[in-house]
Amino acid sequence: MNSIQAEYDVILERKKLKEEGSYTAYLFDKGIDKILKKVGEECTEMIIAAKNDSKEEIIFETADLIYHTLVMLADRGITPGDIESELQKRAAKRKNLKEFHQVDKNS
Repeated sequence: MNSIQAEYDVILERKKLKEEGSYTAYLFDKGIDKILKKVGEECTEMIIAAKNDSKEEIIFETADLIYHTLVMLADRGITPGDIESELQKRAAKRKNLKEFHQVDKNS
């Protein structure tokens, strides 16, 4: 099992058990607005870390962003496997630039 799936499984467990003192349970208790606020904050912090060109800070903030994104996915009923499936679809189109731009006009 990879570390993202393992983290996701812990998140689901904390969501289910609602342990007092658990930060993850706290996020689920506060709801999607709080979860999304944290995703946004962590995204901004990762951007600042990248701008500051601090490898350690980038790694730390990216890990925070991934964690909070996994919480959001769990809240919405989306699994890492769902994301993996989408990435596999995109990989199949990797060499077809014309097809890619028909799917995503913003790229």
